[in-house]
Amino acid sequence: MSKNDLFFDSSALLSGLISPNGAARALLLLAEDEKIVITVSEQMIAEVERNLARKVPAVLPFVREMILQARIRIRRDPEFSEVKACLGWIAHANDAPILAAAVQSRTDFLVTLNTRHFIDDPEVSRRSGLRIGTPGDALGWIREQWTERG
Repeated sequence: MSKNDLFFDSSALLSGLISPNGAARALLLLAEDEKIVITVSEQMIAEVERNLARKVPAVLPFVREMILQARIRIRRDPEFSEVKACLGWIAHANDAPILAAAVQSRTDFLVTLNTRHFIDDPEVSRRSGLRIGTPGDALGWIREQWTERG
């Protein structure tokens, strides 16, 4: 059985790291148990660390350990040309690098809490060819996949 590969944006990653429960945390635990794969870009790690360093710097060592335990795969940031190709796919230009990184990683599902820019506009999913949803949506999709596989 191939593992489902999810791409987390920084909002989903931060949620999973700081919340003791919820769908994002459940996905991190599934990754830790090697049931799924979570992929992020270098930019996502930098954003999460920058936000935590500003708000609660004492947790940074623990967060870094959680990232290692969850076996999160960190991919290089997309090239400018890859980001430029995605600019027309999403209304908010600052989110184009996230979209490009998810496309580049050939992920099964882009997981985000940014509903306004990614989920509320169905054209983002259609243009990118990605399934896009919240951590809860991704968890439901994984359950469906596992049920279909038996």
